[in-house]
Amino acid sequence: MSDSRLERWGTACLLGVCLVIACPVALTQLAGERPTVGPVWLWWGCYALFLASLFVMFLSARPPRLLGTVAVTAAAAVLLAPHVAWTAIVLVFVTAIAAHLAGPRTVAVALVGNSVVAGLAAVLRDGSVMDVVLSAAIYGMLQVSAVWAVMSERRNAETSERLAVANTELRAATELLAESSRSGERLRIARELHDLVGHQLTALVLELEVAAHKADEPAKAHVDRARGLARDLLGDVRTAVGELRGRAVPLDRALQEIVMDLPRPRVHLRVEEVEPDEASAAALIRCVQEVVTNAIRHARADNLWLEVVREEDGVVLNARDDGCGTSVLRLGNGLAGMRERVGQLGGDVAFDTREGFGVRVRVPS
Repeated sequence: MSDSRLERWGTACLLGVCLVIACPVALTQLAGERPTVGPVWLWWGCYALFLASLFVMFLSARPPRLLGTVAVTAAAAVLLAPHVAWTAIVLVFVTAIAAHLAGPRTVAVALVGNSVVAGLAAVLRDGSVMDVVLSAAIYGMLQVSAVWAVMSERRNAETSERLAVANTELRAATELLAESSRSGERLRIARELHDLVGHQLTALVLELEVAAHKADEPAKAHVDRARGLARDLLGDVRTAVGELRGRAVPLDRALQEIVMDLPRPRVHLRVEEVEPDEASAAALIRCVQEVVTNAIRHARADNLWLEVVREEDGVVLNARDDGCGTSVLRLGNGLAGMRERVGQLGGDVAFDTREGFGVRVRVPS
């Protein structure tokens, strides 16, 4: 099961538990008793606002802004219904959400504040001093356990993210090194063919040219035929040398290696039959590496689409994710390096942050 599906199921379960917690209040009200210390409609209003804020926060691109509303409405719901003890469990949820979204200071404030609220709820239901202390202590320990679990999950996620980034960078470096090695070997073979075989065949053609002028008529036909074969063979050698020197980089296979087995985001790759030279292919590989790395680290995207196509003015890489995007784009070292690398080849890079994060890279072919 993917991480995004697990998150959706976790969110649904959390909202479901919050709805179930309201059942004792509803049942007590249906039985003709008063479950709250104030107007019942006020409790339902606070709890509805809590659920609405919680739901919007999960859907929002900037969830920390609603954390205060969630915390206040949860505390109000607990204090307005102190006799329904199970409502205090929402305080644990609030602290866990704060641990997921906010810093240590905010988490500490939420933990202490919610523990005090649990103690005040015990006071409002006429509990003893021991009841007040135990309520505050128990819910405090539950919150500590929730914070510990969230922090452990965040550490695991950060470790997985670092491993994914390192794996992407390692695969890109491996592909570039392998292609550099293959290119060097092809260049060596091309030089050997040109310097040894090519020169020898050139000398052979010249010798046969001289022999054709000096040979008698019966042997002249054989010399001319041998001279023609030598010229054809010399042409074949030159063609082979040119192909070895100008052979295109297998970009499809290299990019498949880079994006293979990424846990998140899910990469959708499409590469047309393009034949960039070695420098352009290396630039595209580095650009894909940077796009994938940014999607892992910053975008919180579920999907990343990569497309390499040929256009009239060169080879174009189009990349787009469904992440959070940004209203103001600030080029870090990676994106600035991408623009510089492509610019040195005579290409250009364009960024689009209106929906998710998009990049268009064009390199000359």
